[in-house]
Amino acid sequence: MEDRIFDAQRRYDDLSVQLADPSIHADPKRLREVSREHSRLSGIVEAAARLRRAREELDGAQSMLADAAGDPEMAEMARAEADHLTGEVRRLEGELKLLLIPRDPLDDRDAVVEVRAGTGGDEAALFAGELFRMYSRFADRQGWKLEVLSVSEGTAGGYKEAVFIVRGAHAYGDLRYESGVHRVQRVPATETQGRIHTSAATVAVLPEAEEVDVQINPNELKIDVYRSSGPGGQSVNTTDSAVRITHLPTGLVVTCQDEKSQHKNKDKAMGVLRSRLLDMRIAEQESARARDRKSQVGTGDRSAKIRTYNYPQSRITDHRIGFTTHALQQFLDGAIDEVIENLKLASQEEREDRAA
Repeated sequence: MEDRIFDAQRRYDDLSVQLADPSIHADPKRLREVSREHSRLSGIVEAAARLRRAREELDGAQSMLADAAGDPEMAEMARAEADHLTGEVRRLEGELKLLLIPRDPLDDRDAVVEVRAGTGGDEAALFAGELFRMYSRFADRQGWKLEVLSVSEGTAGGYKEAVFIVRGAHAYGDLRYESGVHRVQRVPATETQGRIHTSAATVAVLPEAEEVDVQINPNELKIDVYRSSGPGGQSVNTTDSAVRITHLPTGLVVTCQDEKSQHKNKDKAMGVLRSRLLDMRIAEQESARARDRKSQVGTGDRSAKIRTYNYPQSRITDHRIGFTTHALQQFLDGAIDEVIENLKLASQEEREDRAA
């Protein structure tokens, strides 16, 4: 780990010099790349500095403990301080280990998230709505911004589909592990005999693509406009502001009705289309990732699951890593940090095993 910290510090110093060079501001793409990497490495540098200070303080407490052999009161204070600092060092080592996990260059991108109701009818739509709320709360906890692109409401509430962008540091790197089928087990409000039903919703997380990533031929697009529906203000249903874009070569269809402006909706829809095309291209280049995506997202069938939300037992289980928590309500309120960190570590260990 020390070698990785040294390399990160050296790279951080090099990028700091580059950012101080006025010439880099003439190349927006290069500036964006350098700034992203500099921001990521700053977290490692700061965590390493905190760990270094904690280790120094622990050495001091242990020396004080050794010197206080004849003073029981002083020895007790030194021992308590050493125990506290030992726990802090272990915590910081874990935090740094997580930060040092090699990142996919796309991890620093914003994330396009698509939540869709799967098996289960109205109950699946209600669950999809709860997942949307969960990610909204998680974004708030992270200090991220969430932009809704389009929603299709269920007949009994919730969403048949919700597409949104999460903007913030490492949004895609964290949320990418949410891709897959989420299964819920509970008694629906409409169930009169108290029977537990199983429903499912799918989540797909894509890295937001930039124009330089994917070039789209305008002649290969079919663009339709129509009147938006649902939440959106007084102009809803009065103007043809909603936009539907069909990419003819692939058959991909993207809609956006969030803005009152047709032009803004078109720009957002194009952004989502680029992200989907980028994701398809990456999947084609990396066959392993393509297989993962197929098994994770599937068709929304309840048997192809990555996580189960069991309401009667207040239990959430992530089946990929065997992670279980009984804090279901806190989890649905956006406290999903722990499972994401465990998924990152498991992913890193899997990569290291393959490389060994």
